[in-house]
Amino acid sequence: MADNARAQRLADLIREVVAEKLHRGIKDPRLGTHVTVTDTRVTGDLREATVFYTVYGDDEDRKAAAAGLESAKGVLRTAVGQAAGIKHTPSLAFVADALPENAKTIDDALARARAADEEVRKASSGASYAGEADPYRKPGESDADGPQDGGDGEDESA
Repeated sequence: MADNARAQRLADLIREVVAEKLHRGIKDPRLGTHVTVTDTRVTGDLREATVFYTVYGDDEDRKAAAAGLESAKGVLRTAVGQAAGIKHTPSLAFVADALPENAKTIDDALARARAADEEVRKASSGASYAGEADPYRKPGESDADGPQDGGDGEDESA
């Protein structure tokens, strides 16, 4: 079993080689420049690699890119093997990254929070304080119902 540092270096190499090959080496129109490799993970025994990718476009573009990556899997694995120079080239599995969908969900939640904050701001625009504007006592102010300090004005704790 390989150490984690070696697996991470191999994962980084795979990510770079696959991205470069997709950008320059494969002429499949389904892949083009709108496929981005976001992450790569390699198992501890260096036998299998998972390549995460995103596709700029709609669902049809995502399906076409997935089919294009599946058909180019052998070419990409060969390129990884040549670049890595290891005894066994890891098998490649391509997984669509859920990052764009997660980012959209977070953006929607933030937009709802902004709208709710704006409603609260509008509702409170003409409101006044329930008590005084500044509820804190200031030094030197006397308060009839406050704690008594002995009557001489000196602080007994000092």
